[in-house]
Amino acid sequence: MIVGSPAADARPPAPLYKRPVFTFANIGLGVAIVVISIFFLFPIYIIFLIAFVPTKYTLFTALPPLYPVKLTWDNLTAGLYGANSPFLPSMYLSLEVAFFVGFLALAVGIPTAYGLSRLGPRLAYGITTVLFIVNMVPSITIAIPISVQFIKAGLYGSWISIGLTQELLALPVAVFLLLGAFQGLPRDLENQARVDGAGLGRTIYGSLIPLIVPALVAAFLLSWMLSWDESTFALILYNPATSATLPVNIFLAFTGRGIPANGVAFSVIATIPVILLTVVLQRYLKGEDLAVGVRG
Repeated sequence: MIVGSPAADARPPAPLYKRPVFTFANIGLGVAIVVISIFFLFPIYIIFLIAFVPTKYTLFTALPPLYPVKLTWDNLTAGLYGANSPFLPSMYLSLEVAFFVGFLALAVGIPTAYGLSRLGPRLAYGITTVLFIVNMVPSITIAIPISVQFIKAGLYGSWISIGLTQELLALPVAVFLLLGAFQGLPRDLENQARVDGAGLGRTIYGSLIPLIVPALVAAFLLSWMLSWDESTFALILYNPATSATLPVNIFLAFTGRGIPANGVAFSVIATIPVILLTVVLQRYLKGEDLAVGVRG
């Protein structure tokens, strides 16, 4: 039979659906995924359980049930709209500080990462490692002397003092992400912009920045989340005469200065901005684009 003839090409069509093959490896992988998912989702389930079930069934019983005996909005409404509730001021302060930290991380991180990307890789990552020393040192060791300086400057307890202190944690992460993105860009792009007469600022912000948008979004989102969840600096810089961030008020609610059920309600509400921001920005978060600015 001649290859390529109609008779040779008359093969039965491939089935549209293949029956899955169940092996011990596949079953074991599925079981592992289920167990790990339960391990990470169970604390979230407990938080929702305490937030939406009357406290007599959760916080004030020796053996609380692991299922919703009765659902209620009382804990949530008391935390949000109760007398002297600190929730709304805390939410506004946390949002203000988180966006300040995110945008400042980009404003400082972009020129820093660009400058480091023009050094040798070993030297650039050595300097980046030095920046991460702040993250390795216990936060209280750094927060106390910084608080003294803010007291002298009259900024103790202000949103800018909290934001600048939290920036010590966020900036190294932003620089690390942006450094990898800048290093992945071909040097020819920058050289061509210079040949066309573009200055340094126009080259960076007009030619290079549009190519590393995923890294910018990732740096902003991680910096925002670091600030949103941070509590040590915010607690030490907390001034009772002003409002505290949301994590601090959640902490105070569980340490005898508030209602624990309200603290759990705050925890549930605090997840909403994170989810919304992630959903809005997730289309920019592509793993292959975070490692390299331009592929080809």
